[in-house]
Amino acid sequence: MKGSETPRRDFIKTGVLAGSAFLVAACGTSNMNTATAKDKPEESKPEGDKKEGIDVTPVEDLMREHGVLRRCLIVYNEAAVMLPSNPAIYVDALQKTAKLFRAFGEEYHEKRLEEQFIFPLIREKGAGGPAGNYPDILMSQHARGREITDFIISSTAAGKLTADARDIANALSGFTRMYEVHAAHEDTVVFPAWKELMSEDEYDDLGDKFEDIEYEQFGEDGFGEALKQIAEVEAELSINDISKFTPPAPGK
Repeated sequence: MKGSETPRRDFIKTGVLAGSAFLVAACGTSNMNTATAKDKPEESKPEGDKKEGIDVTPVEDLMREHGVLRRCLIVYNEAAVMLPSNPAIYVDALQKTAKLFRAFGEEYHEKRLEEQFIFPLIREKGAGGPAGNYPDILMSQHARGREITDFIISSTAAGKLTADARDIANALSGFTRMYEVHAAHEDTVVFPAWKELMSEDEYDDLGDKFEDIEYEQFGEDGFGEALKQIAEVEAELSINDISKFTPPAPGK
């Protein structure tokens, strides 16, 4: 890790998020912008917010990004259950969540990290290992996920449902089921195998590269902004209290 650089891998940020929010219209509210930094006024990376000993490694970084995406899946899962009987409350939340998943998950995490750095290396050097058969399947699932994201965005763009609520609920359930398995296998098989294919220096350098890509993509702390946005959606739906998800004891 280069001490003079501010790594994106700081697990705890000490300052207020720098720069402007990624404004994308989502029923009148903000969402992440997929425009790259070259489309924005030039600005330097924020300095001075590193905390010694809290650096997040590339694999940890990828997995905490999965954490944001899994929180999007919680919104999808709740909507899939309630949408057919109470669609109005979920239209705006689905629009915001799908746009967040598109910008942070599909355009950044999948396209710019996994598909450019992780899958190619496994194809090249790890084809005989436990992760060797994964890249083609995962790429296919990325493509199917983008189809479903397109459907969710278009079906909620007018501020009301423009497709049958049950069709949307089925799409949400299918997406959630696929991505839960997809992310779990990436976290436990693909990412560890990818790490083993690199030297320590190569692995560390990729952490800096990932930071640069994030800043190029968003112009600021993409993880922090994504976390903020999904938390706002959870609060709107009153699913931000995780104690509500604790089930009753068996038999009660």
